[in-house]
Amino acid sequence: MELQQKKQIEQGVRQFGRVNWIGLYTLSEREIMRFVSIWMQSLLAPVVTAVLFVVIFNLAFGQQRGEMAGVPFLFYLAPGICMMMVIQNAFNNSASSLLLAKIQGNIVDTLMPPLSAAELVTGYAVAAVARGAMVAVLIVLAIFVPIGLTIAHPLWMTAFVLLASLLLGLVGVVIGILAEKFDQLNAFTNFIVTPLSFLSGTFYSIEALPPAMQKITQLNPIHYLIDGMRYGVLGVSDTDPVVGLAFNLALCAAIAALCWNWFRTGYRLKA
Repeated sequence: MELQQKKQIEQGVRQFGRVNWIGLYTLSEREIMRFVSIWMQSLLAPVVTAVLFVVIFNLAFGQQRGEMAGVPFLFYLAPGICMMMVIQNAFNNSASSLLLAKIQGNIVDTLMPPLSAAELVTGYAVAAVARGAMVAVLIVLAIFVPIGLTIAHPLWMTAFVLLASLLLGLVGVVIGILAEKFDQLNAFTNFIVTPLSFLSGTFYSIEALPPAMQKITQLNPIHYLIDGMRYGVLGVSDTDPVVGLAFNLALCAAIAALCWNWFRTGYRLKA
């Protein structure tokens, strides 16, 4: 038996079956505990930010705006704010984790264990989804419940929260691999993620935009995530949620394949 195991090791045969479940669980747990241990920054802070957005926008524009899409402005605003916090935190989770590991030089602790490229991608994605889902639940409790906002389609809402967390978690993996310092990560956040979030229909319906701007907005994947979230919560949306779901699932598959290839080859990870 020992001789057979030695031969398998020499031939590069995995000793954990097709999936190293123990390793995958350990990586996911490590990444989840990493953000849970700093919960005031990773979980409480986005909830406080979301509450401030809702309060300020409601005080400034709530009375003048009246209803939007047949619902009160405050109700229309809340799902978009929630999704914006979800995507920002899912992105930051995987991006900051990878970049910090590279800067500190302990990325080798992740690459050396017997984990395949697919398992590495999955581990980081699971943690990003977990953080995004936790942020969503906390915002529902902190905002939706106090203002009396009920959820029209819970399954649709859940699907878009998980999909958004997965997509931005994978994007975070890409940027975490590419970035060499936190200035580069912050630049991507400030000039790409945040503008795409703000210009995706978070605070308004795209039907209020000129036709040319509507076409541009429809190329923004975050628009479909926010619109899908709004459909799940309110039952109203600017676009068909099925289209948004399919569009972002395809995007997730493409980015996951890129992440898998970079982990497999060690691109910008192995010195």
